[in-house]
Amino acid sequence: MKFVNDIFLENLPKLDLHGYDRMSAIVATRDFIEENYLLKNSKVVIIHGIGSGIVKKAVHEELKKNKKVLSYKVDINNIGCSIIDINI
Repeated sequence: MKFVNDIFLENLPKLDLHGYDRMSAIVATRDFIEENYLLKNSKVVIIHGIGSGIVKKAVHEELKKNKKVLSYKVDINNIGCSIIDINI
């Protein structure tokens, strides 16, 4: 599925993982996806930051195995966040 630059990206639900370690980021990501699935939000943003890439990698691994996630991609305008499509 292709992502289209969304001018309303600022209005999407966001999870900011700055300051989280790998395990906390995984749990927070799992909970965030579940909450937004129940709320029927089809698109969300996770801010994982850039840093050394540990949190980003952990988040992407969690998203890859989550059956509620249709697709995800790093935002082309901000590589510190990912845009996720949820299967609602």
